[in-house]
Amino acid sequence: MLAVLFWSTVGSAFKLSLNYLNYTQVVFYASLVALIYLGGLRFFHDRFASLKKTTARELAHSALMGFLNPFAYYLILLKAYSLLQAQEAVALNYIWPMILVLLSIPVLKQRISLLNIVALLISFLGMLIIATQGRLSTLTFSNPTGTALALLSAFFWAAYWLLNMKDKREATEKLLLNFGFGFLYTLIYILITNQWIWPGFEGRIGVIYIGLFEMGITFVVWLKALKYANHTAKVSNLVYLSPFFSLFFISIFVGEKIMISTFLGLILIIGGILIQYFIDLRVKKSKIKHS
Repeated sequence: MLAVLFWSTVGSAFKLSLNYLNYTQVVFYASLVALIYLGGLRFFHDRFASLKKTTARELAHSALMGFLNPFAYYLILLKAYSLLQAQEAVALNYIWPMILVLLSIPVLKQRISLLNIVALLISFLGMLIIATQGRLSTLTFSNPTGTALALLSAFFWAAYWLLNMKDKREATEKLLLNFGFGFLYTLIYILITNQWIWPGFEGRIGVIYIGLFEMGITFVVWLKALKYANHTAKVSNLVYLSPFFSLFFISIFVGEKIMISTFLGLILIIGGILIQYFIDLRVKKSKIKHS
């Protein structure tokens, strides 16, 4: 619940930080903060002894993962936040589990049933309601570019998650290397595009908060929660409380009036995800029963 609470505040932190820095600068400084935190964590754990054993193949994998996240994912997501209301960006980003299902078909050769398709359509309907602010009859999008970027960021996160499942290295170790490469890509990008500035006080507070409570500390807290949980799946489902809490914090700190279309669309997106979860659970139980 502590991890869920921290993640719930990040949508507000993104939107407020964008008042003082552009999206590239937010990603650059936040990923630097996360890198310093994760580096300190590994140093006190084993003084980087495990990193010295990293193979060339693992290094190449981290180079790819760092491109997906934090570089591409957060650049695209923060750009979406700069174009959309925070409530829309938060809600649309939660379509990623459904994208993960679609990616699993060609990558993991998973079959998709009629119920899977129904679950996907329910989440897709929720996405349309949010993106059109309830104007389904005309399909008039509030901001087509922002919507497309929010969905694209969800695609990058789903791809990152899919590749991450195949990486059996210790979590903080691979995360440190991923962020190392991601920070390097962002540094090159910010220098090429000539966007380097030293943030003011408000900007510094924002990127430190994002670097720690979106990218750093919260991830470690979440891993601890999963480690000590008797039922990992039940704990994992708590993360779907996060977008609803996010709407509450956005209304207070950002001052946005939460639209009925956002709330209804989010319910449909999460509903589709939970249907998908129970389908997978039933399939697993059936396999155990017949094995």
